[in-house]
Amino acid sequence: MQTIGIVGAGAAAAAAAFTIERTVPKADVTVLEKSGGLCGRAATRRGDGLIYDYGANYVKSDDERVVELLTETLETDGIADISEPIYTFDRSGAVSPGRDADGHKWSYETGLTQIAKRLFERAEATVHRRTPVETIRRDGESWTLVDAEGGSWGPFDVLCLNPPAPQTAALLDDAEWDDERGDALREAAAAVPYRTIWTAVLRYPFRLDRPYYGLVNPKKDHAVGWISREECKTGHAPEGESVLVVQAGGEWSSEHYDRDPAENVAELAELAADIVGDERLGEPTWSDHQGWRYALPEAGVARDPVLAAEAADLYCLGDWVAGEGRVHAALSNGLDVGERVAHSI
Repeated sequence: MQTIGIVGAGAAAAAAAFTIERTVPKADVTVLEKSGGLCGRAATRRGDGLIYDYGANYVKSDDERVVELLTETLETDGIADISEPIYTFDRSGAVSPGRDADGHKWSYETGLTQIAKRLFERAEATVHRRTPVETIRRDGESWTLVDAEGGSWGPFDVLCLNPPAPQTAALLDDAEWDDERGDALREAAAAVPYRTIWTAVLRYPFRLDRPYYGLVNPKKDHAVGWISREECKTGHAPEGESVLVVQAGGEWSSEHYDRDPAENVAELAELAADIVGDERLGEPTWSDHQGWRYALPEAGVARDPVLAAEAADLYCLGDWVAGEGRVHAALSNGLDVGERVAHSI
C-alpha cells in the first residue's frame, strides 16, 4: 500500500486526495490540518441563523474540469447558484455595472467548506484537524512529519504541501532534508508575493434592494476591495435580513491588521455604507471579522524548483502554485497534482 501525507486541508489538497483515491484506490492518504476547519481560505462560519463565506466567496466557472467536478461528479444537492451580477466601483466609491467576464458563480447552502468536506469524504482520507506540522524529515526514500506536540506521522511514500507559500517556505527552512532541491524550492516559495486581507462581516435587520451580488474595486485604488451580499446565497441569511462581507484592500489591510478589530469593523461599515449608498449600513446590528495575513498570491511560484522537488516525491499544491488566487484555480491545481502523484506511484 502506498502512503501519502498531506500538510494542510485546503481545496487543492482535497482535490488531490480525491484524484489519488479514484486512480489508486489502495493508496492511504493522511491529512494534517493546523486549524479546526477545512478548505483553507474558502472558509465558512455558522451561528445565530447565519451561514457566511468570509474568505473566498464563491467558485467561478473558469475551468471545465472543476465545473464537471462540482455539477456532475460530486453530489449536487445543496449547491447555491448566485445569479446576481458583480458590479465595480472606483476610487471615489462610484458604482458601475459590468463584470461580464466573471461567469457562473457557485457556493453551497451550507457554505463553501462543503467542497473540501465532500472531496475528502469521497477520497476516504484520514483528516486530523488541529494538528500543526512543525518539522518535515526525509528518512531515506520516505517522509516523516512531526507535529507541534512532538508526535510523529508517517513514513509516507509521497508528501504534499498545501499551506500558503510563506508557510511552506518556513516548513522547508526547518526541514531535515539536506538536498539542494529543497533549498531551491524554499527560495522559490519565499519569493511569492502575497496580499493581506482584513474582512468584516456585517448583519442588518433589513433586506437590501440592489441589482448586484457583489462589488469589486478592479484598480485596487480604494480602501475597500470587495463587498458581497450573503443573502444572495440560498440558506445563508434569514428572510428580510442582509449580511455583507466587506474585504479591505491590501494596503489598508496591512496598515490596520493589528488595530483594534472594533475600530476596523466600524470603519469598514462606514465605507460600505458610502459605496452601496445606504447610510443604515454604517450601523450593523452584529458583526464578525477575520484577518488573512496570506490571503491571495499576487503571482505564481517558479516552476522548475517545484518540478525538481517532485522527483523526490515532494509536491506543492495550491493557488500559489497555480498562480491565481481563486478557488477554481486551487481545485484545478489539486486535480493536476493528484494525477501526477497517482502516476508516480
